[in-house]
Amino acid sequence: MERSLVLLKPDTVQRGLVGELIGRLEDKGLKIAGMKLMEVGEDLAKEHYKEHLEKDFFSDLFDFITSGPIVAMVVEGDQAISVIRKMMGATNPFEADPGTIRGDHGLDLTKNLIHGSDSPESAGREISLFFAEEEIIDYELTEKQWR
Repeated sequence: MERSLVLLKPDTVQRGLVGELIGRLEDKGLKIAGMKLMEVGEDLAKEHYKEHLEKDFFSDLFDFITSGPIVAMVVEGDQAISVIRKMMGATNPFEADPGTIRGDHGLDLTKNLIHGSDSPESAGREISLFFAEEEIIDYELTEKQWR
């Protein structure tokens, strides 16, 4: 079972798309192991985006992720990272395929609705930034027998 951090960014919350995007993940058979509505403070934003600190677009990322509440989730499933990234679509919503989250709802390169970890290593690092171990619940989906 693989874990990924998924962030539903401020535009998702403000546009009322949280339920739909969580539904898409659940419809795919992924399990929500941790979830919270939160605001991202300055220190957390800098740590989360530390690989982009020196890039020209860092201030746009920082300003956006700290602009309003997000929904942070730990999502589990077989090949969860690659499955979620495929569901998200290309970072640029104008290049994202129809049927993907960004292809269906994306309006802007920076305000692109969702973040998902890109590797098991980054998932481990990112999850530990947003969740304490006791906030992640280990349970079995009872409907798994039907999949």
